[in-house]
Amino acid sequence: MRRRRMLAEINVVPYIDVMLVLLVIFMVTAPMLMQGVEVELPKADAAPVEDQDAEPLIVSINSQGQLFLNLGANEKQVLELATVRQRVAAVLRRTPDKPVLVWGDQKVAYGDVVLVMTALQEAGAPSVGLVTESPTVN
Repeated sequence: MRRRRMLAEINVVPYIDVMLVLLVIFMVTAPMLMQGVEVELPKADAAPVEDQDAEPLIVSINSQGQLFLNLGANEKQVLELATVRQRVAAVLRRTPDKPVLVWGDQKVAYGDVVLVMTALQEAGAPSVGLVTESPTVN
């Protein structure tokens, strides 16, 4: 009579279920991670910026020309240009290679965007990027 040897087997089905649940959670929460003020970005056919590890500082300009900064607890607080310059300068003193981006609503005057970009460069930002949306092809 032959004896059958029973080998311990790992049931992987529960692990697959857990991984699928985690995948769904990440897919749902990933769009929520992009925070900031709602602005209608202009459309432009531009090359994307290379991925960087550091989370960028984002200065948003809404259609009324109000400024917001994605820094601190209240990102929806309207700030003066001098306050934005001071806060960005403080962050850049600690992390000088932190990327700085401007989200300007398409209805904002060009001069207002240039004024903000100049203030950010005065605050120590080596370069300031403009965020746009890709145009849709119809």
